[in-house]
Amino acid sequence: MNTLAATPRLTTGLSTASVSDALDSLGLPGSLHGIGALRQGQRTVGPVFTVAYEPVDETGGTVGDFLDDVPAGAVILIDNAGRTDCTVWGGIMSQVAHERAIAGTVINGTCRDVAVATEAGYPIWSVSRFMRTGKDRVRVAAVQVPVTVDQVVIHPGDILVADDDGAVVVPAARWDEVADIARSIDRVEDAIVEAVRGGATLAEARAEHGYHSLQTRKDPS
Repeated sequence: MNTLAATPRLTTGLSTASVSDALDSLGLPGSLHGIGALRQGQRTVGPVFTVAYEPVDETGGTVGDFLDDVPAGAVILIDNAGRTDCTVWGGIMSQVAHERAIAGTVINGTCRDVAVATEAGYPIWSVSRFMRTGKDRVRVAAVQVPVTVDQVVIHPGDILVADDDGAVVVPAARWDEVADIARSIDRVEDAIVEAVRGGATLAEARAEHGYHSLQTRKDPS
């Protein structure tokens, strides 16, 4: 079983909303539009293990054997080009991934066996759910290669954060910077709520704490 390479200091308490706002402030893409939580209450953060799928041809191909190579703590990101007519993740994979302490799966495509994943407590984010198998329809084209989802280029080892609001990816080299900005955003928003509880109007509290410039791009590069 592979082990994870050195990864940035991860902060599990950050929301996708705060991370997305921090990325906006740096002019970086990262929010994966159209991908949502399979069920509410899921959260995960971890380095990405990428999997690219493609349609099968006469040579055939497999759909899930890559799971043997995924290290504990990684988040699997599967790019099936957004296809929703066949699944690339099912019950066996959810149970095996859970047993191996994989942090979760995010799919630019669809999954099935929702009840099995729910019972196992394994977190999944996907475009949709659909029961038709991907066998003989799609196959794994490559693993641990850059993939592009919603115009976001994702490299192996980038940091993925996912929760009830969806999934967002941060370049590994900029994780600490993005996380610091996200924590600062959280502090400002908490301060605004406290100010309103103390009698300020929302407009006053937002103006005092600079709310309207939180996401304004700060990096001119």
